[in-house]
Amino acid sequence: MFKYGWLVLVLCLNLPAHAGEARFGDIPLSEFTTGKAVSIAGLEDDKPTYLKFWATWCKPCMEQMAHFEALHQTYADRMNIVAVNININEQPPHIEDVIEQYDLSMPVWLDEKGQLAQALGLVGTPYSVLINTAGNVVYTTHESDDRLDRFISMLAQGQQLESTGTEALTEAQQQALLEPWMKGEHLLFFTATWCDWYLKDSRPEMSHACEQVQSELNDLHAALNDKHWQGVVNHLWTDEQALADFVQLYDLEIPFQVDTGGALFTAFQVRSIPTLIRVKDGEVQARITDFSNSDTVIEKLAH
Repeated sequence: MFKYGWLVLVLCLNLPAHAGEARFGDIPLSEFTTGKAVSIAGLEDDKPTYLKFWATWCKPCMEQMAHFEALHQTYADRMNIVAVNININEQPPHIEDVIEQYDLSMPVWLDEKGQLAQALGLVGTPYSVLINTAGNVVYTTHESDDRLDRFISMLAQGQQLESTGTEALTEAQQQALLEPWMKGEHLLFFTATWCDWYLKDSRPEMSHACEQVQSELNDLHAALNDKHWQGVVNHLWTDEQALADFVQLYDLEIPFQVDTGGALFTAFQVRSIPTLIRVKDGEVQARITDFSNSDTVIEKLAH
């Protein structure tokens, strides 16, 4: 199963070059319980900010929740502390269950389009981001340990700390990654190398859907072999070796790539996997998330 030490190792592989700090304050998010529009810029600007990116099906995230709540209880009067759900394969009842189980008292926001995660260089959850009162990222980590506690304590005491930036893509890098899909017609199949096995216990229906579609993808490709296909795997917790193993496991015939920095997932608003879209000149013409009837899928994509 998923070993946390292995997870941290994977996160260090195949990252984009350091791109400097992205502007993220005005990126629109939503408050989970009310749906109200919120943003980092709307937080108290005289306090530093602690963001934790998480998912309900992320096991290490759940292991860190008790510590996260303890930090909020300790520093809520001196820091903005927000739980940011990454909104990939999520359902409101699951988020509600986590809030209740861990008695979370901090605000819970949804990164509905994945834009904040992309701007802050998310490569895997859990992901903690510390921001000083000048709006600069000063520390990021996937751990919940004494080092994180020390940085939070220093910020809470009024220290600014040095800006470290993130691994976020620059605008130029994003445009370069999107350019191949801005002209012509393409079928883009979105999935993750881990969705079949990592979600098996926590989200069995999603796991089964991934396994079934990936097992039948060659047949779907054969039925639409006049189209230009490209497979895209989510970049979270994934490196090129994981992709190679995934392609070999399912004996996949279409080309696949890791979605560097989450550029394609974000640009084409893919928030659930598996998803298949038909793109023409950069615009989504059809979107498939229900693969239960292959004839219907082919009909939607054949035009």
